[in-house]
Amino acid sequence: MSVVPKAYSGSTKRERVEGMFDSIARRYDLMNRLLSGGIDRSWRRKAIDTLIPYKPERILDIATGTADVAIECMRLKPQEIVGIDISNRMLDIGRHKVMEKGFQGLIRLEQCASEAIHYPETHFDAVTVAFGVRNFESLDGGLREIHRVLRPGGRLVVLEFSMPQRFPIKQLYSFYSFRVMPWIGQWITRERSAYEYLPESVAAFPYGEAFLDRLRNAGFKDTKCIPLTFGIVSLYLAEK
Repeated sequence: MSVVPKAYSGSTKRERVEGMFDSIARRYDLMNRLLSGGIDRSWRRKAIDTLIPYKPERILDIATGTADVAIECMRLKPQEIVGIDISNRMLDIGRHKVMEKGFQGLIRLEQCASEAIHYPETHFDAVTVAFGVRNFESLDGGLREIHRVLRPGGRLVVLEFSMPQRFPIKQLYSFYSFRVMPWIGQWITRERSAYEYLPESVAAFPYGEAFLDRLRNAGFKDTKCIPLTFGIVSLYLAEK
């Protein structure tokens, strides 16, 4: 069952997620820094570091948002980076950031859904998804599509929030997520519903071993889950 707030127009999860991210796009980067205390940058860096040994030449970043991960991928010196997202307002901010850094010749941002990637089979050497896989309209459909566009031996790297299980982190995280985060979201963005959705969507997501099962069902092998920051975030690695 979808947990996307009804406050955002649209009959499908994709339409409501698109409307939600369009509404918070202008303050999205600021909120990331505030809500994570800046540690989101180190999460992204660790995720991209896992690709260094593989030297991917073509990289697809799904749910690229404002292009933070796509820009981080430039450290890998690839020939091509494509970032896709369903929110055009997020992409517009990402395009501005890409231009500011002079990467527009190497990073291309396009509006596209994860379940219908308009690239041929085996086109990419690596696919990244940071904090967006739980927003897929169809999780299994999106994973199958990622598998389709990856070349044999290609790598998938997923960063996603998870629910920590250890006392007292579990209790503190729950209080912060469900009580404090929506209040900060209301104060900064005037969009409380978006920051009520975040912890609800995390709680509903099949994290840990359950997500690894979904990866294997989509055809991936050598799956691995690495908890980060007391289990608040999980780094998932897989190979086609």
